[in-house]
Amino acid sequence: MSASNSRPSTLHLPQGDWATVLDCLCEHFPAISRATWLDRMARGRVLNADMQPIDAAQAYRVGMRIHYFREVPNETPVPFEERVLHVDEHLVVADKPHFLSVMPAGEYVNETLLARLSKRLGNADLVPIHRIDRLTAGLVLFSANRESRGAYQALFREREISKRYEAICPALPGLEFPMRRRLCMMPGEPFFLMREGEGEPNSETLIEVLERRGDFWRYGLSPISGKKHQLRLHMATLGAGICNDPFYPNLLERSEREADDYARPLKLLARGLRFRDPLSGTLREFESALQLEW
Repeated sequence: MSASNSRPSTLHLPQGDWATVLDCLCEHFPAISRATWLDRMARGRVLNADMQPIDAAQAYRVGMRIHYFREVPNETPVPFEERVLHVDEHLVVADKPHFLSVMPAGEYVNETLLARLSKRLGNADLVPIHRIDRLTAGLVLFSANRESRGAYQALFREREISKRYEAICPALPGLEFPMRRRLCMMPGEPFFLMREGEGEPNSETLIEVLERRGDFWRYGLSPISGKKHQLRLHMATLGAGICNDPFYPNLLERSEREADDYARPLKLLARGLRFRDPLSGTLREFESALQLEW
């Protein structure tokens, strides 16, 4: 059993008519059995707002804050190492490999960039200021200090940070580059997909060609907005879906997309970050040391 020992998740109990916290948890997380919750409680893995263990008799109260430790049986190791590029009092910058989640999600708890860096640097206060997909490689910026966290988070919220990506996709000889791609992006079906919709564009990406090699080109992608799966959908709707993308333009069968093929990573790399430091006023730039293989 793999467990996150240092970072519990938090749930504010929703409105309902449950008699106990246990009853609420069982209904709120239907994929987790009652026996599993009872076992976690017996081991002190479910806590109240004061970080004290609770038991199965704990009465339910709407809005009550519960902390619990996510656990995954037989967590699969991700056989790629992250690289720390920068550490100071306020920021940590790391190169994330393909297939490694930034945050705990699904079947991954310890095999995440956050868990690895927290352990490696001995800093339980690390928080990612932004995220990239598990299948995407490259730069991720972490806040290392609670007091300055808000100032750095505001850079992304107010779009005061420049992000550069690289992607390998089919050639588009019939189009002129550089171009600005603007789409109206909407939730798709299944729920984890995005799609192009009608209406005013709400996403924008600057696309340029960095290198041409026959049927495939290396593109430079600079997102102006920050929509979920923006780069993947923008390229797919141009007719040049990112190589090895299991979602766009065609969704692979669940068995195929959930079986990671380490020989076929998504050809998308978070290459660069550039921003004016909100504390010092200094212009800061970070560059990934990773390379996309053709």
